Amino acid sequence: MGALSWWHWVIVLLVVVILFGSKKLPDAARGLGQSLRIFKSEVKEMQNDGKDSADAGESANRELPPGEASPTSARTSTDDVKKSA
Repeated sequence: MGALSWWHWVIVLLVVVILFGSKKLPDAARGLGQSLRIFKSEVKEMQNDGKDSADAGESANRELPPGEASPTSARTSTDDVKKSA
């Protein structure tokens, strides 16, 4: 009951190609890649939410081009809406 040998992997790969077709595999891989990128960015954002408010203050004080809102002000406005609801 050990690990799969190389010919087991060949059979698995052949079954996947038969089931999904060679044209849909790149699209499936692209979708998987996008999902992983979104997941990584969400995890990174959750880790950044736990940092000190001093770090958030520094990022809020950066110069922004005219007409762009800071990410912290956008987050605060949505938090206020959630609290009032």
